[in-house]
Amino acid sequence: MTQPVPIRRDRPRPRLLDAFCCQGGASMGYVHAGFDVTGVDLSPQPRYPFTFIQGDAIEFIREHGAEFDFIHASPPCQRYSRAQKIQQREHPDLIAPTRAALEATGRSWVIENVEEAARVLRDPVTLCAAAFGMHTYRHRLFETGGGFTFTPPPHPPHRAPLTKMGRPRADGYFAHYVGNFSGVTEARIDMRVPWMNRDGIRECIPPAYTQWIGAQFLTLGRSAAA
Repeated sequence: MTQPVPIRRDRPRPRLLDAFCCQGGASMGYVHAGFDVTGVDLSPQPRYPFTFIQGDAIEFIREHGAEFDFIHASPPCQRYSRAQKIQQREHPDLIAPTRAALEATGRSWVIENVEEAARVLRDPVTLCAAAFGMHTYRHRLFETGGGFTFTPPPHPPHRAPLTKMGRPRADGYFAHYVGNFSGVTEARIDMRVPWMNRDGIRECIPPAYTQWIGAQFLTLGRSAAA
C-alpha cells in the first residue's frame, strides 16, 4: 500500500485531485468549497479552468494520489449508460480499477457515476440538481471511501415533467441536458458552468454537488484536527 504524505495543516488551501476531470464541473465546486484543485484527464481539456495534467487518470492516482488531501474520480460512464446499451457498444469497466487505485493512496475519496452504475458502486449517495435549485434533475451517484462519508441535502419530489431529448424546455418543465440538447446558454446559467460548451455540459457534474461534498470533508477535517 502506498504510504500517504502527511496532510500539511499549515497549507492555506488543501489539495484535491480531480481524476477524469473533463471540462471541470466537479473541480469548480471543490474550488468554491476551499480546495486547490488539479485535474487529470486522458484527453486535452482546453476549457479546464485550473491546473491540468494530461495523462492516464488511474496511473496518476497510483503514482501521485497520496500527495493530495482528497481525491475525486469520475470514470467514464459509457459502460453503464442507456444509450450505449441500446447501441450495443462495449466499454471497459473503469470503476473497479479506479477504486483499487484510490484505496491504495490512504486518502479519502469519492467515485462519481450515473444511476445505471449503481450495481457496481458500493452504498452510493444520490445527489439531484433540483435539490440545489436547478431546472434539471441530473441524478449522480457518489461512492465514498477512505473514512469519508457525507450527508446529501433533502431530495425534493420530482413534480416538473422532463423535457424530451433535443427539444427546448417549455414553461413548467425541467431540462434534459444530454445528447445534442437545445439551449446551451440556458444550461450554462442553470448549472452554473459558464465556461463549458455543449460537450462538457452534457457529461458534467454541476459544481454545486462537489461544493456540498467538499464543504463536508473540510468540516470533518477541521473537527479531526481540533
